[in-house]
Amino acid sequence: MPTDINEISVVNNEAKNQFEMHLNGKVAFLEYQRTEGRIVYLQTVVPQALDDRGIAARLARHALDNARAWDLKVVPKCPFVSSFIGRHPDYADLVEAKAAPAPKATTTRA
Repeated sequence: MPTDINEISVVNNEAKNQFEMHLNGKVAFLEYQRTEGRIVYLQTVVPQALDDRGIAARLARHALDNARAWDLKVVPKCPFVSSFIGRHPDYADLVEAKAAPAPKATTTRA
């Protein structure tokens, strides 16, 4: 198993509308809803056993890079994604103008 989080693939599970990372028999994911011209990031879930490895950040970066590649505006309803964008202003241009930033950054523990 790779020790560098960047060596682990992020998969777009279109059937479940989520980006996923599979590690040690567990799944971390960022759930989304895609509509015409935009993508809404709903929640980031990282199992407690996988905490503190940068997995949520890797999922957020991958999801935002895909939004840019797909030419979609982002609605960051997920507090973690909203906070990530705040810490990485190079993604701010993706945020839909009418999208209000979500409150406090958290990840859900499964």
